Amino acid sequence: MELLLGTTNPAKIEELEIGLKPLTKKGIRILSTKDLKIKEDPVESGKDFKENAKIKAQFYGERTKLFTLADDGGLVIPALGGEPGVKSHRWLGYEASDDELIDYTLKRLRGFLKEERVAYLQTCLCFYDPKTKSFLCWEEKIKGHIAKRPSGNPTNGYPFRALFIVDEYNKYYDELSEEEHIRVNHRIRALKRLIPSIESFLNF
Repeated sequence: MELLLGTTNPAKIEELEIGLKPLTKKGIRILSTKDLKIKEDPVESGKDFKENAKIKAQFYGERTKLFTLADDGGLVIPALGGEPGVKSHRWLGYEASDDELIDYTLKRLRGFLKEERVAYLQTCLCFYDPKTKSFLCWEEKIKGHIAKRPSGNPTNGYPFRALFIVDEYNKYYDELSEEEHIRVNHRIRALKRLIPSIESFLNF
């Protein structure tokens, strides 16, 4: 049995593979869009993370006829009306660099007090079965706040983690240990909740 990860982001694939170990131990083979040489991308037209996750899962699932897992997520800052939200990766357009996004976030929050800098890293994971057109979805988030300066160890491709202080540890996301990262990561936590439903769906 095969499961496609509906993403082209290597960092996301690495995190999802950690969370999917209970399924790989049962013999499910994990594939990526790169493995299948898929170059098309879906149009992320959803109004929230769940809609976009479903769009991605269905897009790749229908093209491959494989069970597909996809996610959508980003940074939510209540003081900015929930921005950047679903536009996290395109807040300044798709060509913006990580440094530009970091600088823009700090500019938008200039003068805000710590209690006004509350933020969440949110995600929604969706499993899709192209045969039955069925979805299984789960949402998770990490609570924190936006620092006044970036960390000294940013993660390439995840600019907001360089600004996000995880409240549970009072540490920059980028400075969490491997064990802390696995414990707090919202994708991995969402998978822990979603896997029993997937196993039931697959009659495991």
